[in-house]
Amino acid sequence: MSDAFPVPLRFQPHFEQPEDDEAETGRELVETMRKISEKVHADEGHAYRSVHAKSHGLLEGTLTVLDGLPEALAQGVFARPGRFPVVMRLSTVPGDLLDDSVSTPRGVALKVIGVDGERAVAGDTATTQDFLMVNGPVFAAPTAKRFLANLKLPAATTDKAPGLKRVLSATLRGVESLVEKAGGHSATLVALGGQPPVHILGETFFTQVPMRHGPYIAKLSLAPVSPGLVALTGAKIDLGEQPNALREAVRRHFASEGGEWELRVQLCTDLERMPIEDASVEWPEALSPHQPVARITVPPQEAWSEARSLAVDDGMAFSPWHALAAHRPLGSIMRVRRAAYEMAARFRSERNARKVAEPQRAAP
Repeated sequence: MSDAFPVPLRFQPHFEQPEDDEAETGRELVETMRKISEKVHADEGHAYRSVHAKSHGLLEGTLTVLDGLPEALAQGVFARPGRFPVVMRLSTVPGDLLDDSVSTPRGVALKVIGVDGERAVAGDTATTQDFLMVNGPVFAAPTAKRFLANLKLPAATTDKAPGLKRVLSATLRGVESLVEKAGGHSATLVALGGQPPVHILGETFFTQVPMRHGPYIAKLSLAPVSPGLVALTGAKIDLGEQPNALREAVRRHFASEGGEWELRVQLCTDLERMPIEDASVEWPEALSPHQPVARITVPPQEAWSEARSLAVDDGMAFSPWHALAAHRPLGSIMRVRRAAYEMAARFRSERNARKVAEPQRAAP
């Protein structure tokens, strides 16, 4: 390994340190997320995800693993060059279906299809690998307990006073812009509705929480690299009175143009400065930069339709635990969220009377 390449830490089981009462935190998290789902189901007459309920783009493409990766990067899905079908779901964070004028963090969920290998969860027979990311490098809470406390506020206000939410979002965007002009950034303001009104296709996304990367530890990011997407980075979009402004912007782009993203891995090299159990700490690029491992290519297509929503929004579940053992999620936040993801998929399947299942292997 060259001097320029960071020397990654090898994972040891004692690197994970369960919180006190972690099982109880997990139980309360499932209960809180179920309440969000039940409230939205009662209001909408349809079961949606308890987080990331609203989709803005449902895309089909190909993930191509790069040639010549160093051993530390060539792990799991990226162990050898190859091509895999991939589904991309672009979304925003809340569990209720808000107008886009309530501007909240954006997310992308990737489902890579046709992946062989030992699974992260015993008894799982699927051949998919999911990566879930948000457009910020750090999680809004350091630990599972803090995450639960943070979630209880939106749970208590789900689908209440949407007009007030729009006003609050506009106010928070103004405050956040002042913070950014002063050289700062507030994850809390953004999470509450201060997300700058920029195009979702120009965003860079991050897993925020760590995972295994073979014998190592890593976080992942997804960055736009094709000229048409790069041009949208930071591009303002008028959210105005259009309830689905982001969705329509994504549809307009892919109606005539494709896109390409680069999937990157950041390896953990220092457990103190790049912790596993504190998801609110940004891992320094100076210690270990994100390095490319794959490209995702999406051709022009209908980026959102009722039929595609039925197939992806209703028919698929995205979870970091839909994973190879080589990419097992790490840390208290991901440990307690495993049961919550499982509950959410069951809830949607039961209430919508539609099977939620992993897609089968397909040709890229």
